Amino acid sequence: MTDHNQPFDEHDDQAWADILSPSRRNMLLGGGVAALAGVGLAGNAFAQQQDGGIIRPDFWPDIKREPGKSPWGYETYKEPAKRPVSVRPGEQILPTQPRKYTDIKSYHAHVYFDEDSYHKAELLRKWTVERFPVELGHWNYEPVGPHVTPSFYFGFENDIAPVVIPWLQLNSLGLTILLHPNTEDPRADHLYYALWVNRAQPVNAYNMKKPAPGQPPVEQIFINTKPTVKVEA
Repeated sequence: MTDHNQPFDEHDDQAWADILSPSRRNMLLGGGVAALAGVGLAGNAFAQQQDGGIIRPDFWPDIKREPGKSPWGYETYKEPAKRPVSVRPGEQILPTQPRKYTDIKSYHAHVYFDEDSYHKAELLRKWTVERFPVELGHWNYEPVGPHVTPSFYFGFENDIAPVVIPWLQLNSLGLTILLHPNTEDPRADHLYYALWVNRAQPVNAYNMKKPAPGQPPVEQIFINTKPTVKVEA
């Protein structure tokens, strides 16, 4: 139990924190109480030495540091954490009114897989093209665009969204699926307006930009499948 009547010693406190770091914990678990004795600990007494102006316990490794100056300076720990300017670039903290749902022009579904689940992705892809008129993309066996794992994609229009989305929820086969709308803001579509089937995962979309002048304001969907199977109802 901590004796709150004893004066606080920040060096002892830091030394204990370093001892209990993951690497030190592993060492202590291997050596037990003997390990504590081996580093010369007795109560709160620590043998300390000077290291370039930093007080450190004598059991710290003798690290040879390269000379030079940090490009970040030496007062970074004093920087205040400021409140972000806005939730999303170009958007107010609290909008004055909701957006129109008709801003969504279509949807994309990105189905993620790996070497253990590709056979499930293959089956889901087959089921999808048999039942729905979609724009089916190629297999991506490496990360492409904002997607950090292998995937395949299909796009679909709003009129079948009330069927495709619940169908994917029930037929995902446990795969992670990103469902995002297509608006004039692809960055927000991927990061803020998205739906996830099963679990979410990182999407590297922070550098995505709005369409350039002369390009369609919203990504277009071009159907390239011909369904042959009636959707189960």
